[in-house]
Amino acid sequence: MEVNVLNISGKETGAKVQLPESVFGVEPNDHAIYLDVKQYLANQRQGTHKSKQRNEIAGSTRKLHKQKGTGGARAGSIKSPLFNGGGRIFGPQPRDYSFKLNKKLKSLARKSALSYKAKENNIVVLDEVNFDSVKTKNYVNLVNSLNLTNEKTLLVLPVQNNNVYLSSRNLKKAKVITANELNTYDVLNAGKLLLTTDAVKTLEEALAK
Repeated sequence: MEVNVLNISGKETGAKVQLPESVFGVEPNDHAIYLDVKQYLANQRQGTHKSKQRNEIAGSTRKLHKQKGTGGARAGSIKSPLFNGGGRIFGPQPRDYSFKLNKKLKSLARKSALSYKAKENNIVVLDEVNFDSVKTKNYVNLVNSLNLTNEKTLLVLPVQNNNVYLSSRNLKKAKVITANELNTYDVLNAGKLLLTTDAVKTLEEALAK
């Protein structure tokens, strides 16, 4: 698939880049995408939820009233889950939600997501993206020049660029990552995928195996 290369002003440079079929033209595997997105979201969970059980509640263990003759149910402690302020039965406990996926499956999921974007013509290739200073206005101008003002954009750079990253950080619909940080969730969550020519080469080297 051949795509025209634009500059940060949104104008064609006259150059074209070939998006490799081995990365941007595979037959998408929806189940691989599902598993990779599920793992990504699971890894975002802290898993620090916790409620106190009856052995962790502060309170007396004195028997509240005699066993029989009250007409009510037996009660051994104020910390019983049946009472207000008592411990909780089967409450949430800290746990790790992460799980393992094979590298080949994760690679297939990323290629599938990129192929979907290519089929939908939602990939924009830029020659280079670099700002002289950290200003949100710089990134806003970039998005406006590409006519993507109301689109969710994901900009993929070959290496870390703090000026570009910090300029985009305050914008809700913009995200900047490096090629080695690319994940299936971010690709699918973005409306338009912005790639630099060097990022395309980096992705090809990483995924076209």
